Amino acid sequence: MTKKRNVILVTDGDSVAQRAVEKAVKNIGARCISRSGGNPTPIQGAEIVELIKSAKYDPVVVMVDDKGSPSTAEGERALYEIANHPDIEVLGVIAVASNTQGVEGVKIDCSITCDGKIIKDSVNKAGAPNKGEILYGDTVDIIDKCNVPVIVGIGDIGKMDGKDDCEIGAPIITKAMEEILNRSGYLNGTKEEFKGKFRNPR
Repeated sequence: MTKKRNVILVTDGDSVAQRAVEKAVKNIGARCISRSGGNPTPIQGAEIVELIKSAKYDPVVVMVDDKGSPSTAEGERALYEIANHPDIEVLGVIAVASNTQGVEGVKIDCSITCDGKIIKDSVNKAGAPNKGEILYGDTVDIIDKCNVPVIVGIGDIGKMDGKDDCEIGAPIITKAMEEILNRSGYLNGTKEEFKGKFRNPR
């Protein structure tokens, strides 16, 4: 029986977001599929799955991006294929807010604001709190069709008026990844192999 690979999905992949994601991945000692970065997602879900399988250790962070399209485009198709693959266990999704019109949005479990606070409500692109638990973004509608245990909302990765800049350590996206690891149970129970690599345990 093939051991499932543990994955965190991030619904953003432009060049600024990619640099911040890669910094955050280093912060938590995970692995990043850099080839999944792009706006829109440049490779299909099946190819990303093979790259995940070849990663040296878990968890593996993957970026998906619809480039502002309100319909199901490259990023959402890749997300769906990865999340529903039998060899992949999705620990959680970091749902990124955008100003895209005509989207349904997704109900989040919590959000990380631009100030690094964990809140129950969603956030907007700037990382400011919104009323309610529905986060609106261009690559999030498909998440409801996937069985994921944790959905964490966040503003525009690597931006948020400089508060998530990779030059200061990409602290907001880092905290979102930490929150998924905490809420998914990855840091307790049976997944002992990662505990030594996680640099900021709570």
